[in-house]
Amino acid sequence: MTPPPGLGTWTARRARSSPERVALVHGPTRTTYAELDDRVRRLAAGLRGLGVAPGDRVAYLGPNHPAFVETMFATTALGAVFVPLNTRLAADEVAFAVADTAPRILVVDPDVSTAAMLSSGVSMAALLTLGGTFDALIMDTTERAEPVDTDPDALAVLMFTSGTTGRPKAACLTHANLTWNALNVVVDVDLAGDEVCLLSAPLFHAAALGMTCLPVLLKGGTLVLEQAFDVDRTLDLVERERVTVMFGVPTMFATIARSPRFADADLSSVRYLLCGGAPVPPSLLEVYAPRGPAFLQGYGMTEAAPGVLLLDPAHARSRAGTAGRPHFFTDVTLASSGEILVRGPHVVSGYWQRPEETAAAFTGAGWFRSGDVAEVDDEGFHRIVDRAKDLYISGGENVSPAEVEGVLAAHPDVVDVAVVGVPDDRWGEVGHAWVVLAPDVDTTPEDLLAWLDGRLARFKAPRTVDVVATLPRNPTGKLDKPALRRSLRQ
Repeated sequence: MTPPPGLGTWTARRARSSPERVALVHGPTRTTYAELDDRVRRLAAGLRGLGVAPGDRVAYLGPNHPAFVETMFATTALGAVFVPLNTRLAADEVAFAVADTAPRILVVDPDVSTAAMLSSGVSMAALLTLGGTFDALIMDTTERAEPVDTDPDALAVLMFTSGTTGRPKAACLTHANLTWNALNVVVDVDLAGDEVCLLSAPLFHAAALGMTCLPVLLKGGTLVLEQAFDVDRTLDLVERERVTVMFGVPTMFATIARSPRFADADLSSVRYLLCGGAPVPPSLLEVYAPRGPAFLQGYGMTEAAPGVLLLDPAHARSRAGTAGRPHFFTDVTLASSGEILVRGPHVVSGYWQRPEETAAAFTGAGWFRSGDVAEVDDEGFHRIVDRAKDLYISGGENVSPAEVEGVLAAHPDVVDVAVVGVPDDRWGEVGHAWVVLAPDVDTTPEDLLAWLDGRLARFKAPRTVDVVATLPRNPTGKLDKPALRRSLRQ
């Protein structure tokens, strides 16, 4: 079988087959596939002139912007490696990521708070700024580079995982990894060539890149790139651009549903709401059901580029709370401990310069260890029980915080919830919960604990509850439980 072509050829192939289609929308700017390919080829030639060679790294530190897409395709067209950096990290964390990957070029938004530190404190061949030297490089370059022949197993993207303990690791995503994942999405989500995808989740997140950006561009659809999520602007764009697909986390869609504009908002164009980071509460499914959009929930990880499981629209309500079945080109099995093991052409071969951690991440048979615990029913639907490391033992019984969170989330006044195990002299560990309540309700922690009685085994019910305004989340939308644990020790 002929291997899939390199990522760096995609814009040329799209410009060949659908040059007139709009590829990117960013503010008032609309870029066709022909225009995108021209800019990518010019940028590739410019980067090559700055010394970028196959295997070199080119990093991007900035918001969702056409420059992200252009830099990714231009870099991979040269056989070089694209490194998207997280703009939400502290300056020393960004400095660590830059030092770890040693990029030859850094493309940076001048408004990013860490830009000044990087420009003065990191040694690189070139620093290209959006709105400045980056744009000038494209405009001043008359040469148009041809994509190089690339081994499908060659490194294409280094994407840092969203782990919240220790130093982050960069997953080594190859051209084949990213292409096979995009094919999984195209097959299982049934994307069409006329999709219009609104993307406000950050592209340095594997789900935004792998589950929406790349599959939509592969099909020749349109990406509407937004720097940040805003309810009113989201509703405006859905109507104006006739958006068909949106990607986000449950709290984002819940925020939209609570908007005073929601009842009269025109959602008739929206086919799919792609949702990750946490299960969609059944109550939210019911809110959206009469409006037409179908929720597509799933489970994934950066190391799988990232899709692993998908809950299709036909089962979105009947199998609510599950993460669905494996993607088409994905194999999943459960270890004796219940840990999810993953294998497929989209799964990375390891971590950048981390041989010991790479070795520990795989079984002897080549399955990737997810670190997540699941259950599977007779029809193949997987329910994520919890992170293996988040399970705690209370009175000799294992407790899954995710299960407790799911029951608390069903309370009509609860908007968001997190549960962790904390030390207890009598039981070893007990649960502590943080909840975010809906506006203008007077529910107390005592009310919530009383509501759990009869809905959850007593050893599982948290002993204490704090009502808070917000919960800390990492850039992928996952709860930052280490931060919550640290808050208890302060």
